[in-house]
Amino acid sequence: MPPAAGSRPPLFMLVVGETARGDRFSLNGYARPTNPRLAALDVVSFRDVTACGTSTAASLPCMFSHLGREGFAARTQDHENLLDLAQRAGPAVLWIDNQSGCKGLCERVPKVHAAERAPAALCSDGECLDEALLHGLDARLAALPADRRARGVLLVLHQMGSHGPAYWRRSPPDGKPFQPECESNALQQCDVQAVGNAYDNSIVYTDRVLAGAIDWLRRQRTAFEPTMLYVSDHGESLGEKGLYLHGLPYGVAPREQKHVPLVVWTPSAQRTQCLAAQRDQPLSHDHLFHSVAGDLGIRTSEYRAELDLFAPCRAP
Repeated sequence: MPPAAGSRPPLFMLVVGETARGDRFSLNGYARPTNPRLAALDVVSFRDVTACGTSTAASLPCMFSHLGREGFAARTQDHENLLDLAQRAGPAVLWIDNQSGCKGLCERVPKVHAAERAPAALCSDGECLDEALLHGLDARLAALPADRRARGVLLVLHQMGSHGPAYWRRSPPDGKPFQPECESNALQQCDVQAVGNAYDNSIVYTDRVLAGAIDWLRRQRTAFEPTMLYVSDHGESLGEKGLYLHGLPYGVAPREQKHVPLVVWTPSAQRTQCLAAQRDQPLSHDHLFHSVAGDLGIRTSEYRAELDLFAPCRAP
């Protein structure tokens, strides 16, 4: 559905986090200041969010599906994902990757890799820090078809995030407030606190990246109505009960591998206040498809208003 006459088209930035735990965000009550920049902004952090799976391969296809976790696990045929739907409905779609790929999600939509426009200082050994995702955004946006931009834009930024076990590589030298760090892939050989320090530094860096994304979105307000939603694909075990990393079978995986952060920014104070009143309600990846589709004004029989977290806050 095109924007109403005289209104600005939506610009929805979906930041897909990697391996971030909801309980390591100070926005959610963690004692360490892992979100110093976001805490100074008008964001809403939802505190009880459950992932579709315990690995990227399981969660990504599920979270972009309209079926929800149980329906996705029981599916008997292929179906459109959120990106396919948006592309068919008319808005411009762009997937920007800073990982090894999109698990097949973005095969039918425009996609680029963050490294293509990243300054050399952000990249080494074949990997780039996540601020690479923010470089060249103006040019990337301008290069999208004008007729599609007039109907709205869906930008997906796929982070390297807190990908383990090399957590210390996920933050720059000037972004490591917690010391000492574990600088080994053999996490069991490090002190548990050093593992936690390296991991928490990666969350602090994600905070920096998200604040930078919001700053960019603010500058687009003359032409668009921007929104940012950040959600991680799964969590991580950091030594609790002797467990490290992620990927355990869903039924036996601990909460640390399934509890993920979800943060929303919108320039509307009224909308922010409305969303904040819901920050403690249980959510899951099941809500993602419907929330993004609803906010982009996409009409589809697959949409379910009760799974659209923005629906109660959307002007009639």
